Amino acid sequence: MRVLYYLDTVGRGGAEMQALDVCRNAAAAGLEITFVAGGGGALEDAFADSGVEFIRLQRKFPVDLYLASQLRKIIKERQIEIVHGYQAVDGVHLYIASRGLRNVRRVLSFQGFIQDKRNRVATRFLIPRMNANVCVSHGLKKWLAEVDKFDTSKNFTVIYNGADPERLKPSGRSIKVELGLPRESMLIGMVANFYRDPRKDQLTLCKALPALLSEFPDTHCIFAGGIEDGAEDKMADCLNFCLERNITDRVHFVGARGDVPDILAELDVFVFSSLYEGLPVAVAEAMLAGVPMIVSEIAPLLEATANGEVAETFPVKDVSTLSGKLAGLLSSEPKRKELSRKALAYANENFSITAHLRDLKELYQTVLDT
Repeated sequence: MRVLYYLDTVGRGGAEMQALDVCRNAAAAGLEITFVAGGGGALEDAFADSGVEFIRLQRKFPVDLYLASQLRKIIKERQIEIVHGYQAVDGVHLYIASRGLRNVRRVLSFQGFIQDKRNRVATRFLIPRMNANVCVSHGLKKWLAEVDKFDTSKNFTVIYNGADPERLKPSGRSIKVELGLPRESMLIGMVANFYRDPRKDQLTLCKALPALLSEFPDTHCIFAGGIEDGAEDKMADCLNFCLERNITDRVHFVGARGDVPDILAELDVFVFSSLYEGLPVAVAEAMLAGVPMIVSEIAPLLEATANGEVAETFPVKDVSTLSGKLAGLLSSEPKRKELSRKALAYANENFSITAHLRDLKELYQTVLDT
């Protein structure tokens, strides 16, 4: 199968990491991928070295007809059968580029919620013009239907995100050494960017820390993730809370990282505090790395953890419950090991790159046969 992947940018985010893992494992799955980026980002070199053809373009306008013409030329020259994008801007340019090409099928993935009106309008236009729309969870599909009022009854399917266990092998670099922490200290952590929209909720974890760190004096907390333009106040709220509670020596904001596997390898507990999600790649990564987790009780995260069977859960913004359940995990190594075992087994079956590519290839074949 000859597939063109188009992403508008290649920064370090969930959709980009998912696409990168697909590219790195495409050949083994029998997919011949050409990856095109409409802009740069932190993962540009990684995509260039991923084993698939990498083409770097540059989008200059919200709807760039010249870029669409370049995509069309690539599609025709390489006899592409399927074009696949991950957000509305990707879908618009792929639609224009492939319009009138009878043997080309279009696929659009939904990784999360559509936050602004312009993208919702574009998405409403695109949905019926795609051969397949992919949601990363049943919870997200339900949200798109009930909240955004999209018609998800016809050409929608659910394929879970999948991470590559090979990518998650640690290099041996130690975040504890970098931060000057004792080897025997315990670590909890959250891997998530700070976004303008309210999807991630790092502040609730911050608020759970004073009581927890007082009870466990050898424990530290790490926040790994970049700051989206416009999200500076969210980061400042977290840092100011920690400053006011005098816990900045125990709470570490380490920014966007390229060594997430090394961080996961040293975490005793992974926390994912969130308000809205599709199905975050970071959760799949933590499960595949064998880190015991506690996640917010929102539909996609419950779906990702077998309704809480393979992770602890807490009600959204419930600081007291989060703090108490973290204390329970930190004080019980057998409980952490049991959660780790269950999560790893569940993730290998549902959230590995092998499982993702299996389901994705089946979808591609279906749209090619129609």
